[in-house]
Amino acid sequence: AMPHEQMNEQQVAAYLTMDLRDVVKWASRGQIPCRKLGEQKYRFCKSDLDHWVWRQMHNFDCQAIAGIERGVSEYHGFEVDKPLICPLIPDHGLVLPLQAKTRQSVIRALLDRAEELGLVYARDDLLNELLGREKLCSTALLPGVAFPHPRHPVPYDIAESFIIVGASLAGIPFGAEKGSLTRLFFLICCKDDRTHLHVLARLVRLLEAKTMTEQLIACDSAEQLAELLAYRELQVLHQG
Repeated sequence: AMPHEQMNEQQVAAYLTMDLRDVVKWASRGQIPCRKLGEQKYRFCKSDLDHWVWRQMHNFDCQAIAGIERGVSEYHGFEVDKPLICPLIPDHGLVLPLQAKTRQSVIRALLDRAEELGLVYARDDLLNELLGREKLCSTALLPGVAFPHPRHPVPYDIAESFIIVGASLAGIPFGAEKGSLTRLFFLICCKDDRTHLHVLARLVRLLEAKTMTEQLIACDSAEQLAELLAYRELQVLHQG
């Protein structure tokens, strides 16, 4: 799919598994990025739409997110009922405990691990992308959890799409709302937009139960955390 691909309101409703009336309502109120063509007629740029969904993700309820994930995966030909998160976390892709104390050092620590595993070609470029994204708006999207990621897919900076997970028992100031601390981090680097959006929707579904974040942070070892994530992902898939 081309990044500047255009969609109409019907295609957007199908893509996000949402009610057409909601899409038109948001468009008419300027709550969703689009151009007005005429009475109840709008044009949406898919890459802008993907960014909007990504930013709004924490405002949707579980059912809406499950719908978004289904629509996005069907649109792109992904298998919706297959594990997605755990296969993207490489062996040794969990950093426990994170020794970092600041937002910047968290990102460096996660990126260093990816580089040690041979997943990163252009570390400095990727670091600048990640820090630039945080400057725009913190990726601490859920209570206690952040999803650092580059502003755009980085096909040339990385060997393959990956997720590196880090946990900090003490918590780190990561720009979350109300100044709360962030303790669980998922560094998400994807080669294309569609994987990126699918990954985020799936992760938000895995972590929507508040107790889940607590359980993951309480894990004593990387193995235990990886097992719990894998178990949780299968649980969510079976809930459909």
